[in-house]
Amino acid sequence: MSERKLDGKVAIVTGAGAGLGAECARSLGRHGARVAVVDINLEGAQSVAAEIEAGGGKALAIRTDLTSEEGVAAMVSAVLGHFGRIDVLHNNAAALDPAQRAGDRDVCNVDLAAWDKAMNVNARGAMLCCKHAIPHMLQAGGGSIIFATSGFGLLGDATLTAYAASKAALMALARSVAAQYGKEGIRSNAIMIGFVLNEHAQKGVPQEIKQILLDQHLTPQLGSPKQIADVVSFLASDESSFITGAVIPVDGGFTSHAPSMVPMREFFARMGSNKL
Repeated sequence: MSERKLDGKVAIVTGAGAGLGAECARSLGRHGARVAVVDINLEGAQSVAAEIEAGGGKALAIRTDLTSEEGVAAMVSAVLGHFGRIDVLHNNAAALDPAQRAGDRDVCNVDLAAWDKAMNVNARGAMLCCKHAIPHMLQAGGGSIIFATSGFGLLGDATLTAYAASKAALMALARSVAAQYGKEGIRSNAIMIGFVLNEHAQKGVPQEIKQILLDQHLTPQLGSPKQIADVVSFLASDESSFITGAVIPVDGGFTSHAPSMVPMREFFARMGSNKL
């Protein structure tokens, strides 16, 4: 992939004040995009924007509550006022802080506030960003929309019910946008992200959980933020011009294998053969 494949483009990245969103914003900036770094934490957004500008790029930090339609509309207006156009929208923001995870459990024990927050931030927020950005993207001749989803949105699990449901909603939303605006030049895709060792995961996830997840990936290591950001930058660029309406696993094979794989691997190791 060319290093400056996004020259001339303007990208919005939500949830870009830390973690995966920050790495995606930095990657888009390195490839030449002017980046709107959007986050509810203005200090975090300003720090990432300053990093992009220190590297020779152009960035604008904007504090936005994605659950507010007025707030999202104001954010889009600010981007247009500063950069003049919108070419890329990366719907990355998600509610998954420690308090949210504590309340987002199995269905019988999920806290209603956690359910509502997941739906409002993750799904409603992405829809509102699309609603207000797409008309301006169409005026500019089209563009690329990328939704950050998860294997939780495809596969059932023991916890994180609200998070899973919200991520499944984003897969449907990505395909709806592709179907509705593709002929007018809008490409829309979702990336289904595996377990990535960002700052939070490095510090806050128990080692035993990391090992369980690593066992279910087909790669030697868990993912890195850069590996996700590289795919986002590709989908934002014209190099992916024939890709739309897709849900693309960027998950180290997490969603590709039979549920029995890990115990079967252990069984074969004990037997000394994989002959059935």
